[in-house]
Amino acid sequence: MIYMNKDNPYDIVRCNIIYFRKKRGFTQAKLAELMDVDHDFVRQVESKKVKKNFSLQNVKKAADALGVELHELFIYREDI
Repeated sequence: MIYMNKDNPYDIVRCNIIYFRKKRGFTQAKLAELMDVDHDFVRQVESKKVKKNFSLQNVKKAADALGVELHELFIYREDI
């Protein structure tokens, strides 16, 4: 289970990226490749210790790479 703070939109997006990445069987490196970003960027986005702000453009890249609609990355899910 992935901890998600429902009051923090960055945390919701972070957790959904992790959820869909694992669901697709992608490594962080594979997701980075599909997003055309550095592996370190994906690692930082997924880290709950790093308070990295990321752009909507990169969230859109993640959604496209993961094969989900953009809005799905902003949905709070209690079950993940």
